[in-house]
Formats: sequence, C-alpha cells, structure tokens
Amino acid sequence: MQHRELGRSGLNLAPLVLGGNVFGWTADETASFRVLDAFVAGGGNAIDTANVYSAWAPGHKGGESEAVLGKWLKQRGRRDDVLILTKVGMEMGDGSKGLAKAYIRRSVEASLRRLQTDYIDLYQSHQDDETLPVTEPLEAYAELIKEGKVRAIGASNYSASRLREALEASEQHGLPRYESLQPEYNLYNRADFEKELQPLILDKGLGVIPYFGLASGFLTGKYRTEADLSKSIRGSSIGPKYLNDRGRRILAALDAVVARHAGSTPAQVALAWIVAQPGLTAPIASSTTPEQVQELLGAATLALSAEEVSMLNQASA
Repeated sequence: MQHRELGRSGLNLAPLVLGGNVFGWTADETASFRVLDAFVAGGGNAIDTANVYSAWAPGHKGGESEAVLGKWLKQRGRRDDVLILTKVGMEMGDGSKGLAKAYIRRSVEASLRRLQTDYIDLYQSHQDDETLPVTEPLEAYAELIKEGKVRAIGASNYSASRLREALEASEQHGLPRYESLQPEYNLYNRADFEKELQPLILDKGLGVIPYFGLASGFLTGKYRTEADLSKSIRGSSIGPKYLNDRGRRILAALDAVVARHAGSTPAQVALAWIVAQPGLTAPIASSTTPEQVQELLGAATLALSAEEVSMLNQASA
C-alpha cells in the first residue's frame, strides 16, 4: 500500500484514514477494538478523531472516542505503529468551544490524557473561530510543537479566504502552518471544495483528508429507491438530499466502474475516485465492523483508469 506525505508535515499516510467518530458511540469499546485491530492488520496507519466525539449522543459530553482509542493504544501497545489525528474547536457537551490560545492549551492536555499518549501527530482546528485573528491558534500550536506535544497541524471546515490568510500569517510571522485541510468532499458534494479550496491547496502544497467520502452512506449503493430509505436511521436524511436524478446518475456510473473491477464495490470505487483527484491525500471513512474495514481498505489499492475517473467526473458534474 503506497503511503503519501500529508502536505509537508513529514507524516506519511496510507491512502485511507480510519474515522473515529463512531468509537464509544455506535461502536462500543469491544467493537471499536475489533475495527482498530482490523484496520492496522490490513495496512492502515492513520486514525482521525476529535475531542468533541461524541458529545451529540444522549449522556455523552465529548471525549468518548479519544478515550476508547487511548485504551486501545495502551492495551495493544500500538502507539508507534499509528498516526493519531485529533481536533479542537467544536462545541463540547459543556458548551466550551473555539480556538482561543488558553482553551487550546487546556484542550490538548485533556486529549493527551484520554489518548494516553504524550504527543499528537496531527492536531487540527476543527472549525474556524472567526472571533479571533488567524494568528491566535497558530501561536498556541507553535508552543505545543516546541514542547513536543504536537508534530504537525491541520485545518478543518475552513473557507478558502481564511485558510489563505492563515497560511500567509504563518509565513509572515514565522509560525507553523496548516499542513492539511479536512473538508467535506465526495462524488456528490464536489463544488464547494473544487471551486476555491482545491486551487489553493495545490498552490500551497497542503494535504487533504476529506470527510463524508461516502456521502453518509449513499455512495455505497445501499439506497437506490424510496423503499431502501427505511434500511437505517440515516435513510430519512439521505432520501431528500441524494436520491434524485443526479444521485442516480452517479450510482449508475459507480456500477459501470464496478463491473470493470472484479470483486470491487461502489464504496471502494467512490473512495478510489477521491484518492485519484489532484491534491487529495486520503479520504476518511468510518466503520463499525472488521468486515466493513476490509471493504474500505480495498479502496486504497484500487487503481482507476483515467477513463474511469472521467466517467465518474462527468456523471457527478
């Protein structure tokens, strides 16, 4: 499995990142451990989580995912084998949020405790804090990097204008720069990233680790008719958003490419399409079973031809 450097961070990722949003939520500790074991056994090496996961669940306050991951790291002794990517900034269960310097300092210590480690490979601003100058979080990250608590930093859910401003500030003030971007990006939701963000990251040499690579499960091909929407809790939100003429056209193109690769699945092709896009490093995908992990990892070694990428581009244009 060919690894790719994330921007200029020195972090080399397999072309699929395991999403940790389900750990301690829809996957309990035992299921999460099985997923993590399968991911590493299959050649994966980067796991993405956040301090806020899963504050939205009843009775949760945030930090549940990091805590499960930390127990796995400790019990399995795998800290040196994997890259840990986590985030700060979104509203926690107690209402705390943002990218103020003091808050980042407190939050990183809490994340390190939950993860049972003394350093984070990639620490990301989960969303922009427009109440602050772009330099404030960068100053906090500079201290953390100097102290050895963080190796590299990234941004998530940033606009092109604010990301450009942050990159310019890093250069002007000698501060660490965001080496990666984590945007929403998939075959269905392309325009927001491709219009302004993709030219910027290509120009500046950032890595990209997009989330929602399977469009909430729509691109797995599981939801093709109105009757399919009852298959899961997510079906009610998927229907109005994706089950339309364009969505069906994308599914048909996925099916056509699947037919060319024996044993492949729509999910694998959808993720492989992301890997084939200019500037994209590795999509993030979540799983609750080892079997799902094995399917997702198949995308990392599925090479699409230029013609197949073009077919998918046209269908999803």
